[in-house]
Amino acid sequence: MNKLSIDRRAAVIRGLVEGSSIRAVARMTGTDKDTVMRLLVEVGEFCSIYQDHTLRNLPCKRVEADEIWSFVGAKARNAKPGQGDLWTFTAICSDSKLAVSWLVGPRITQTAKTFMADVASRLANRVQLTTDGLHMYYTAVEDAFGWNGVDYAQLAKTYGQTVETGPGRRYSPAVCIGAVKEWVMGRPDMDKVSTSYVERANLTMRMQMRRFTRLTNAFSKKAENHAHAVSLHFMFYNYCRPHTTLTKAANGVKTTPAMAAGLTNHVWTVEHFLDLMDPTRLLR
Repeated sequence: MNKLSIDRRAAVIRGLVEGSSIRAVARMTGTDKDTVMRLLVEVGEFCSIYQDHTLRNLPCKRVEADEIWSFVGAKARNAKPGQGDLWTFTAICSDSKLAVSWLVGPRITQTAKTFMADVASRLANRVQLTTDGLHMYYTAVEDAFGWNGVDYAQLAKTYGQTVETGPGRRYSPAVCIGAVKEWVMGRPDMDKVSTSYVERANLTMRMQMRRFTRLTNAFSKKAENHAHAVSLHFMFYNYCRPHTTLTKAANGVKTTPAMAAGLTNHVWTVEHFLDLMDPTRLLR
């Protein structure tokens, strides 16, 4: 790993965050596949630790939370021990578009509780929170914020199929045919109850991480590597990738979610956070 120049490491990371598979990145950069994987693990661990420490006391006013499906090794029907469905819970600040928190795990109540507790620990003030209609959020949100400790509402959506019958239905996406806003606690502004931003962020995850892409063989083989890829993605999303809406609001000055949230004053490069990983910089 230490034999790779920072330029080569940056090229590998750029390939990963732009949606290429491990093998594709290895071919494009002339790097061994195992080296690419080791770099993903090393950088992913750093991104997780760094953001765990820096994403604190966030001045968010509205937060949206959702979960996105993927799988490790095999889908649930054919899964062996250690394989099967895997969900990534995500929370996005509606104003800065900052990824506040995320958690990779099974879609169970305990995961939702751990996720919501982490979300609550990162906020500097009372917020309006919107989730989808997943029933386990009721308990998770109350445990994390306390009763009436947050202005909370759910957006329960109803889905239908674009293809009613036939083999095409298997790959036909579900379409939202209705949505109902439901008050849960506090005093949420029902006109602002929405999960649009977090769902758009989930779409970005599917486009920018190859292991989330459906109907490919680039799916994750280990849950740990999946989590590392998610942490790397959000590091790049928060600090390195200018957001179009935020840039327009800043009169054309390229702005990332981290800049909008006051965590930094400039757009980061991949080389920047790779340099932060270098222990020798502490001695400079």
